[in-house]
Amino acid sequence: MSRGWSPMAVVYLVLAVAGLVGTWWFNIAAIVEQRDFVGEWFGSGPSVNSLGVDLLIVAVAAIAFMVTESRRLGLRGVVLYVVLVPLVALAFALPLFLSARERHLARERRQST
Repeated sequence: MSRGWSPMAVVYLVLAVAGLVGTWWFNIAAIVEQRDFVGEWFGSGPSVNSLGVDLLIVAVAAIAFMVTESRRLGLRGVVLYVVLVPLVALAFALPLFLSARERHLARERRQST
């Protein structure tokens, strides 16, 4: 593919868009209905609490991975992805980072050949 858009970079980008639309569809509904977004995460029973803790741990691990991997590869702009996790959604920020990572790796492969 051209300009570093490997098949995996495209897959990650499509997942990022799906994560953005999928999460914000419900976020907007919660805002319109004036729901207690954070309170419902941790106050609606054990199963929802389990999901909240699960997502929180995955988010922390993803941020650690993004920071470490961006330093290892010399990938700039990691702060943007880290900020997108709590402000937009992990389901958007992580695939977007992975897409940028794939494009960076593709550029490096092209330059080394």
